[in-house]
Amino acid sequence: MTTPILIAALLAALYWLRYCRAGPGWVKSAVKTGSVLGLALAAWLVGGPVLLLAALLASALGDFLLSREGEGPFIAGIAAFALGHVAYVLLFLDHSGGHPGGPPDTLSLPVAYTLASALVLLCGVMGWLLWHRVGVLRLPVLLYMPVILAMGLAALTVPLTGALALVLPGALLFVLSDTVLALERFVLARGHPMHRLAPFAVWPTYWGAQLSLTLGFTLP
Repeated sequence: MTTPILIAALLAALYWLRYCRAGPGWVKSAVKTGSVLGLALAAWLVGGPVLLLAALLASALGDFLLSREGEGPFIAGIAAFALGHVAYVLLFLDHSGGHPGGPPDTLSLPVAYTLASALVLLCGVMGWLLWHRVGVLRLPVLLYMPVILAMGLAALTVPLTGALALVLPGALLFVLSDTVLALERFVLARGHPMHRLAPFAVWPTYWGAQLSLTLGFTLP
């Protein structure tokens, strides 16, 4: 398991340092996709959950599609990531410790409700910001939002014991990454200085999320 994760980490670092602001290209697509396929390979080698493999493979497909040019690949990439999030939701619920605040190894009820309220509020604010800005992409983008919200909420039910304690931070990093990406792509004005910095924040939070979720369900 160590070797595939190391290779995936090296590819992720290469993408961050060299390609995250580069234009479309086959090498960029290969490096980006490989950084998540490596995690999928690591999970497969140790007999990780099928739903984890499905989520990682769907994400890798989404990475490839989003690295290509055009509206069609972008919409297909969103669909692939949505399928990945559905797989994560099912995986989280399969490892749920019950309702938040129930068993002692889950979040306390006040903390769980606070995080859940923050996620719902964030989803509402982003929906309001994006409604008039995404144009013909409005339907796929806005359909994607409740799916990632469900992923974040489902992560609140996973016990905070052992490696599973990595699941909630991973899910929250995923939400953060998608939020920054949406702001950079659709909300920030053209020429805004954050356009240069956003990709350097999106990639490490996204790949860090995938790594955390992979380790959360594969480590003892």
